Amino acid sequence: MIIVADSGSTKTDWMLLTDEGALLLHTMGFNPLYHSEDLIYDKSKEELDKHQVDLTTVTAMYYYGTAVWDHAKAEKIARALRRLFPKAHVEVEHDLLAAARSTCGRDPGIACIIGTGSNTCLFDGKTVTDNVTNLGYFVGDEGSGAHLGKALIRAYFYRELPPDLVSALEEQIPGGKDEILDNVYSKPQPNVYLASFTKFLGEYRNHFFIQKLIYQSFAEFIDRNVRKYPGHLSMPVHFIGSVAYYFQDIVKIILEERGMQPGVFILKPIDNLVQFHKAHAEPAN
Repeated sequence: MIIVADSGSTKTDWMLLTDEGALLLHTMGFNPLYHSEDLIYDKSKEELDKHQVDLTTVTAMYYYGTAVWDHAKAEKIARALRRLFPKAHVEVEHDLLAAARSTCGRDPGIACIIGTGSNTCLFDGKTVTDNVTNLGYFVGDEGSGAHLGKALIRAYFYRELPPDLVSALEEQIPGGKDEILDNVYSKPQPNVYLASFTKFLGEYRNHFFIQKLIYQSFAEFIDRNVRKYPGHLSMPVHFIGSVAYYFQDIVKIILEERGMQPGVFILKPIDNLVQFHKAHAEPAN
């Protein structure tokens, strides 16, 4: 059995490939900055056990995840996976490589992630050759769900939100401003909470104020990240992630205004990653 996993801050997609076919499972998202090796192991095993997966039959495990930018963080994930799959060849890679492989394949391009968080990279068809540093949701993550959520919350608290949107938003926040502050400053994963407001933005996406808010956030993402890469005017700019996918009409407008070429928009890269590994990955030792 071969497993390919794609993990964001909110959710992990697991694709299990056997001779009989494929099985897609879901767990919580894992981030080595916030989650321990034991938690990653326990939550993964819990879901796999529900489906009676024989962990000893897994021969290769390809994991792509958020915040896996150095050996120490990748190794935390890898240790949990090696415990889960004792007979498997385990590879842990950054989600940027997942974005590149699932959108560019073997062709050069710029790959972007816009989901709960955001990130970008320049891909030469084989490896990631450049990455404008991602500062995370505290300082950066322009265009992301968390960034959009912060913009909406700021407008609400600073009394900049039009009255009709204030009424609509308050219907969805029974605890009012205290509920927001508690979730942002006192509870775990405030980035995921902030990103949850993209559902509200989607519901009111035709409102002039919301359109402007989304446009400004995506424009900042493009200008501060994507336009810094050499050749950005001559190669396609691809996207993965729910926020980019559902608001792709606005992203395309911003790119075209800047003379850039929109590429593909993929909601979930897991299927493309599976095809990539079927076509290109070397057999595990």
